Amino acid sequence: MTTITPYDLIGGEQAIFNLVNRFYYYMDSLSETQGIRAIHQPNLDSAKSKLFKYLSGWLGGPDLFVEEFGHPMLRARHLPFAIGESERDQWMLCMNKALDEITIDPHLKTNLQAALQQLATHMINH
Repeated sequence: MTTITPYDLIGGEQAIFNLVNRFYYYMDSLSETQGIRAIHQPNLDSAKSKLFKYLSGWLGGPDLFVEEFGHPMLRARHLPFAIGESERDQWMLCMNKALDEITIDPHLKTNLQAALQQLATHMINH
């Protein structure tokens, strides 16, 4: 029996690649997200790659991040950066705008947004 994962439902590798590219497009271009942009490197290629690999496994696809970097330990990896509610909200603004651009079941989108909101809130350390 084959299990259908959110990775499959969202459209697999290409859909996640597109989602990540749009996410960082918004982070890089919206004036209201400059706080979160400022805590990233000038070149976003590494961040894009890591988010793509993380989301792949998180959504039930290939566990690319774990294969390359080990356990995500997201909170620990984000501790060097001051992340407050404003940064969380900016991150979610970018992610929600990116999610709006992909065609997925509305119920899945709502569930993903809730799970990502919870994940982003967990990153708050300031």
